[in-house]
Amino acid sequence: MGHSLCICSRGTVTIDNKRYLFIQKLGEGGFSYVDLVEGVHDGHFYALKRILCHDEEDRRDALREVEMHRVFQHPNILPLEAHCLLEKGPKWEAWLLLPYLRRGTLWNEVESLRDQNSFMSEERILHIFHGICLGLHAIHSKGYAHRDLKPTNVLLDDNDSPLLMDLGSMNRAQIEVTNSRQALALQDWAAQRCTISYRAPELFTVESQCVIDERTDIWSLGCVLFCMMFGEGPYDMIFQKGDSVALAVQSNIPVPKTPRYSESLMMLLSSIMVANPQERPHIPSVLHQLKELQPIAIGQATTRI
Repeated sequence: MGHSLCICSRGTVTIDNKRYLFIQKLGEGGFSYVDLVEGVHDGHFYALKRILCHDEEDRRDALREVEMHRVFQHPNILPLEAHCLLEKGPKWEAWLLLPYLRRGTLWNEVESLRDQNSFMSEERILHIFHGICLGLHAIHSKGYAHRDLKPTNVLLDDNDSPLLMDLGSMNRAQIEVTNSRQALALQDWAAQRCTISYRAPELFTVESQCVIDERTDIWSLGCVLFCMMFGEGPYDMIFQKGDSVALAVQSNIPVPKTPRYSESLMMLLSSIMVANPQERPHIPSVLHQLKELQPIAIGQATTRI
């Protein structure tokens, strides 16, 4: 992890001998907090993610997230600027310094459009979705899976290009399960680390003899595409009502009919959101379908102009 030093004093923190001014809190989750800080040395804004580590396992998990950032240097994956571990009494905090994107997440954009009773154009959906797929392809091609892909884990830059973030749930793409104990352990892990309304069906009830692979991300990818098209994930409302998401995901979800989008885009969504993981496409196949779709979307945009 290097010899980075973290110091907190009078609203400043120091990481790798560079000072950052605390500006405001950006958000918090179950295990972490995110603050907006400004670099004294360069005047740039950054997001400082502070992960609470209660034990040695938490520390290993935090350092694994750091390692995942180092493995991938891709324009559609959020880079890590610096990191350190800070001892706080019997506990530790892992600090990850990340770029700050002022536009926020894909979910912020979807929510804003929904509040305006508006929706994304097909051309824009395809542009953003293509970038997400490229980021996933980079992850899958190195033998890993994201495991928690969702609109709140996709940032948008000023050019509307997406960056995948929150790599804390990433692990090896293929996980071989050979007995019921391993199956239950993986199921419990997924319940803690994979957001329920974007979690693949095979992670709700893990079979005692199976191989879980990176196509869990393809299911989540379909849920993200659905969210961009219809303003919410396909299982968001089921979860909010308290109904069983585990039961709902066992069947292929019917795609709502809408004149807003082409039949080709609807077919792409249907081909991704397949309950049986063995019938789900891999990311190169999704990218191939996108390549066929994009000229259609460009032609539709030209016709409307």
